[in-house]
Amino acid sequence: MTSPELAKGFCEDVAALQKLGLRVVVVHGGGPQINNMLDKVGVQSRFEGGMRVSSPEVVEVAEMVLCGNVNKKIANGICASGGLAIGLSGRDANILQCTKLVEKNGLDLGNVGKVDYINTEMLEDLLDMGIIPVISPIGTGYGDEKEVAYNCNADVAAGRIAGEMKAERVLFLTDIAGVLDKQKTLLKRLSTDDVQKLIDDGTITGGMIPKVTYATDAVQLGVKEAFITDGRVPHALLNDILSGSGDQGGTVITLA
Repeated sequence: MTSPELAKGFCEDVAALQKLGLRVVVVHGGGPQINNMLDKVGVQSRFEGGMRVSSPEVVEVAEMVLCGNVNKKIANGICASGGLAIGLSGRDANILQCTKLVEKNGLDLGNVGKVDYINTEMLEDLLDMGIIPVISPIGTGYGDEKEVAYNCNADVAAGRIAGEMKAERVLFLTDIAGVLDKQKTLLKRLSTDDVQKLIDDGTITGGMIPKVTYATDAVQLGVKEAFITDGRVPHALLNDILSGSGDQGGTVITLA
């Protein structure tokens, strides 16, 4: 999604997959767009372990950007390409119900959400009606925190939604070739055990950690294969889905 051409190609791919009869759910982030808006309004933010520390002010900006501009552009782009999509936030219909994420190392990430519950029934109903849900990863609290908005990492939300829906595949589109070793060589296939070893030895770092962690979680929840692939390649989504097994590039993560 780093250029208008790539964004258009992505939307065309999603519409094409829908026409082929595949049931597709889109979960998106918008880090660069959030950064631009934070700069414009003078709100500071930082990252810890690949996660954005989210004060209430940061969440407010993230919600405005993700649920507004980014979400509607993607939904509209799919529709303009001949598909049928509706843009939603995780707060709509309680799609993403969250509690505050507590990091094991004691870091306070602010209002970063730990996804506890997915309203899969709503998503299945939309798919049954022939509608592609396009979900921005702003979650809602519950219990005494029903009105609290949580900023969820998009990879976290995508992996959890895929796992709860027992998806056939989940694809994480990123801005590098896939998971790389320390010599920057692409690792084409990894088991969930391999992933943990690569995190432990420092091969996988930064923003790739959430991607591989929640790709692993999705596989452990029942998704057959998780792909981490280069979204800068034109029609990467369509190529990976139609070819299968990562033949077009990227990294495939499986249970064993």
